[in-house]
Amino acid sequence: MTADPAASPFAYPAYRAFFVAKLGSTLAQMLMVIVIGWQVYDLARASMPIREAAFLLGLVGLAQFLPVFLLSLVVGVIADRLDRRHIARAAIALELLCALALGWLAAAGSPLLWPLFAVAMLLGVARAFAAPSLSALAPNLVPTAVLPAAIAWNAIGWQAGAVLGPVLGGLLYDVSPPLPYALAAGLFAAALLALAFIPKVALPPATGATGVESVQQGLRYVRGNPIVFGAISLDMFAVILGGATAMLPIYARDILMVGPQGLGLLRAAPAFGAAMVALWFTQFPLRRQVGIKMFVNVGLFAVATIVFGLSTMLWISVASLVVLGAADMVSVYVRSSLIQLHTPDAMRGRVSSVSMLFVSASNELGEFRAGTMAAAVGAVEATVLGGVLALGITILWARLFPTLRDADRLDVPDHLKAG
Repeated sequence: MTADPAASPFAYPAYRAFFVAKLGSTLAQMLMVIVIGWQVYDLARASMPIREAAFLLGLVGLAQFLPVFLLSLVVGVIADRLDRRHIARAAIALELLCALALGWLAAAGSPLLWPLFAVAMLLGVARAFAAPSLSALAPNLVPTAVLPAAIAWNAIGWQAGAVLGPVLGGLLYDVSPPLPYALAAGLFAAALLALAFIPKVALPPATGATGVESVQQGLRYVRGNPIVFGAISLDMFAVILGGATAMLPIYARDILMVGPQGLGLLRAAPAFGAAMVALWFTQFPLRRQVGIKMFVNVGLFAVATIVFGLSTMLWISVASLVVLGAADMVSVYVRSSLIQLHTPDAMRGRVSSVSMLFVSASNELGEFRAGTMAAAVGAVEATVLGGVLALGITILWARLFPTLRDADRLDVPDHLKAG
């Protein structure tokens, strides 16, 4: 007996092209992020003590967050009004240029830090445009009934890139600093080519709202939906407080002493755990008690952060990061499903941009929080304290958002099932 091809998102050519573009661009982004962080920290440590270098490492996250903060909500409006394919293509083209610039700087052996921060900001601009447009485009490529499987496969594509990217980045940088950037440029070029095979999709009907009013509509929709708002904000605060990824160069260089190759392994570990969970969800999606399962796993994420912070052995550090990524994937899956299943198409660009703003805040601001706290109290203390605070946020949010905590199923609301 063969499976019904319509039940798989890969039965649809447009989704296949989208998946290739998503995987290629994510792999390239992860290659660049890990190498930029290592370069900044390594250059800084050559001339300053560990705490000052940690602060600069946190600034890398801030440099990437500022453009997202300033642009995301406006980009969401654009994604609901213009062809989402064109927006994604322009953003990936900018990332391609950033990869070429970083490759040139690495080949020239530049000892300067400011070009790395400048390119990090440009990458933030590109991400501000790419993420909402791609997120809003995906639901248009498959029928609603196939969307949960497509969401799980989207997560696998992202996590596969996040697993392979850091490992390849560390290995290639150890061979020659320009190599990871050259590979990233090739992957961005492949993503651009894949986007060319996605046919035009119908734009949602215009609401007649002005630009400012359209932004406000997106914010009001998220704020007025306790399930969506609770899921997004829980993830944001838990990762801001508990995110340990900014500390990985410090752990690799000065605590575990495993170098750039070990850094790649550490950076890939959370994504490996997340990819395994996402793969499981493609066959066995969450069906019942999704709210409480989300909260339990966010709490597990916080505990795994504490274990990682205290570890001085590589295998314990890697294992705790795998568990951390697996737990976080449950939250990502529930949040992404809620947003895409419960949001009308005419609002998806704006709601995706709000979600992107929260996610970017959790990642980049989390890196800034970790870097500045490490500069003040030390890397280990900052990581452990962050995990403790993330656990407290999880308990508090379970009380503040009982509707999310008690959510049972990831159902498509009746008013969105038609069409």
